[in-house]
Amino acid sequence: MNTKGYDLLRNQFLNKGTAFTMEERAELGLTGALPSQVQTIEEQAEQAYKQFQSKSPLLEKRIFLMNLFNENVTLFYHLMDQHVSEFMPIVYDPVVADSIEQYNEIYTNPQNAAFLSVDRPEDIESALKNASDGRDIKLVVVTDAEGILGMGDWGVNGVDIAVGKLMVYTAAAGIDPASVLPISIDAGTNNKELLDNPLYLGNKHERIAGEEYLEFIDKFVVAEQKLFPESLLHWEDFGRANAQVILDKYKNKIATFNDDIQGTGMIVLAGIFGALNISKEKLVDQTFVTFGAGSAGMGIANQIFSELKQAGLSDDEARKHFYLVDKQGLLFDDTEGLTEAQKPFTRSRQEFANADQLTDLEAVVKEVHPTVLIGTSTQPGAFTESIVKSMAEHTERPIIFPLSNPTKLIEASAENLIKWTDGKALIATGIPSDNVEYNGVTYTIGQGNNALIYPGLGFGLVAATAKLLTPETISAAIHALGGLVDADQPGAAVLPPVSNLTEFSQKIAEVTAQSVVDQDLNREPIADVKQAVQDAKWSAEY
Repeated sequence: MNTKGYDLLRNQFLNKGTAFTMEERAELGLTGALPSQVQTIEEQAEQAYKQFQSKSPLLEKRIFLMNLFNENVTLFYHLMDQHVSEFMPIVYDPVVADSIEQYNEIYTNPQNAAFLSVDRPEDIESALKNASDGRDIKLVVVTDAEGILGMGDWGVNGVDIAVGKLMVYTAAAGIDPASVLPISIDAGTNNKELLDNPLYLGNKHERIAGEEYLEFIDKFVVAEQKLFPESLLHWEDFGRANAQVILDKYKNKIATFNDDIQGTGMIVLAGIFGALNISKEKLVDQTFVTFGAGSAGMGIANQIFSELKQAGLSDDEARKHFYLVDKQGLLFDDTEGLTEAQKPFTRSRQEFANADQLTDLEAVVKEVHPTVLIGTSTQPGAFTESIVKSMAEHTERPIIFPLSNPTKLIEASAENLIKWTDGKALIATGIPSDNVEYNGVTYTIGQGNNALIYPGLGFGLVAATAKLLTPETISAAIHALGGLVDADQPGAAVLPPVSNLTEFSQKIAEVTAQSVVDQDLNREPIADVKQAVQDAKWSAEY
């Protein structure tokens, strides 16, 4: 690339700022365009971190980091690598929620995203070309932001989800940030607050739906695959009416992944395996109650169901382990408004003498005695002391995962769950949780954060030039993560800590890539999987 002078300083992928040497400055037309002192990247990072620390509140810290990213991608990731646990909740969840809510008011930069409007399907290909700007795109994260977990429909503002997701991919697994593309599909919004906001930057009409919407998605996929034929296509925060339909349409044709459906299911199952390593129990002996039967809840159910089948159970035997609870109560086969994803997991009223009374979570827990309770409901405080104690009466080590986020929506705090079960609960939360001290034991709380698994999975697929993502590969990645728990440590977490993210993302990438090669699904020949993963890894150095 022949970028020179001020154009070079404006190119975030090439800019080194004050780290350009005197020789580089002379060669690249930068003499006199920068202060005299040449800094190392370590000096720049120290300077930037002090600026970061001076910012308050957390949203201001996020805005500072986004501005740094817009100026100098390498420095941004060098700094994030040093402070990954501190930065993760700021560049992504939960602080991204504040950024989305105020997107129109604080907007300054498109963050290299492609914005596709349903009102202009003829522009899809040119929009993708313009946003990618000649870069070799290997990974796309696309959202229409209809179903942002815990927040709902946020229209074009939800592009920050795709941007943040890709930042985690690079920080955790090392995918080249110049090879990724965040995409917003602006299908309109049903959020009246946005439609009434004169500053709203998206299409000011209600969402299109049905055939017209799915035709637009199809045109997008055709264009995306034409322009970026070796890319992994990651779907994020699509609504419950569309998420599973879209995934099912393309999953056997291209390398694609829905994080809300598959990623959430994977991380929860990995956490369950971690818990079972501690309790020394088997998956086939568990009874699952899922509170919240949207995309995330059903993704979890499907992932566990798939694993039960791999353990040798028939479809019917596996389904008997599940009880879905949504706003209507326990979901029965005659419940009105069932989604396609929910229908296979409903129960028959004939199974219960008191079916008409199973209209809330507490009644269901008391009736079916679950060993595993999973929350994706966005109903704060839904896991009450009464419910938790009822569950603990019937299982020695209750597995309880309140996964809703942000913090204000969590079903129960880890501290209360430990207290209410006398330290017996095995817990993962959807938000970062502090250690809990109880009766002389320090309980480390695992975070059921998809970032523990999707970066390694996605990077492994890219490094292996995968044609498809199969259930076999998903299972291999889950077992790799679930096996990292120290089961003999008192108060051990059911999932490894985010602070070790880069380390185990590498392991998951290698296991993923090996699975792809074992199934002969790699586009290009790979003799050494570990070497292929290493060769694909980008590092944040000049």
